[in-house]
Amino acid sequence: MGARELENRPCGGRYADVVQSIGNTPLVELRQLSPKPGVRIWAKLESRNPTGSVKDRVARSMLEDAEEKGAIAPGQVILEPTSGNTGISLAMLCKLKGYPLKVVMPDNVTVERTQLLQMWGAEIISSEGAKGSNGAVELALELAAADSRYYMPYQYGNEANPRAHYDGTALEILEELDSVAAFVAGLGTGGTLMGNGRRLKEVLGDSVKIVAAEPMQGEPVQGLRSLDDGFIPPIIDLSLLDRKIFVTNRDAIVWTRKLLDEEGIFAGVSSGAIARVAARIAGELDEGNVVFIVADDGWRYLSSGVYTRPVEEIENLDSTLWW
Repeated sequence: MGARELENRPCGGRYADVVQSIGNTPLVELRQLSPKPGVRIWAKLESRNPTGSVKDRVARSMLEDAEEKGAIAPGQVILEPTSGNTGISLAMLCKLKGYPLKVVMPDNVTVERTQLLQMWGAEIISSEGAKGSNGAVELALELAAADSRYYMPYQYGNEANPRAHYDGTALEILEELDSVAAFVAGLGTGGTLMGNGRRLKEVLGDSVKIVAAEPMQGEPVQGLRSLDDGFIPPIIDLSLLDRKIFVTNRDAIVWTRKLLDEEGIFAGVSSGAIARVAARIAGELDEGNVVFIVADDGWRYLSSGVYTRPVEEIENLDSTLWW
């Protein structure tokens, strides 16, 4: 059996239910985007989770943590702010577990995200689109404070969020790669960066750099947030980050298309921004592995036109498409 065959493990496995199949996502080398022979860029395809995003890990972790603590039982109404993915993941899990779900979400998200939430039976409470995910957080906190019937997992402040990656995603990466020079993820709730960052630092020390892709203030890169907008999620420890690199909406669009056209990776727009940062970091190295997170797939963004229209035309569209 050749060396290349030995590197690959068959996908799949046997699971008791779809919830147990969350995680164990592929790590795929992007040879076209790697800048030099000694540097290898790897994409962790979180789009292979059951609902198509990394948030399946987080939603399961938060609900199971609440169940273990006795904070919720079937019939409990779950309330959560989201820009889409966490809400979709919670909707699937809540449907299976018997929890009614209400999500607070900006009123300008793509129609696909709304349809997916409705498909799983979630009730949508709209927040002001111009305020993005920060507006959804603000409204959800108000609703939760005013009604004790609600249990809010609150992904922005729940340690079960980064723990999903500390105990899951990071271990999967370490199982496949002996060394990691840099790990790159988007700055959103902070869970992916914090959980992976802590575990990778514990195992690899300062040889691994934890890098955040952060939108420039005022740049509406869906799924990501600028800390300059005034809200820093409580779970974020900025001291864990070695670097923050700013990205623009154009970066996200161009690199989402590059992932598709050059590597066949059908990813959401935030993953384009993250890939841009991963390629920049790779270009600064002489050797080593650079791992970045493909947070979700592109199916829920088809109506935005990202995948079919000329890039110049997309840039001029209403920015609400990116939430």
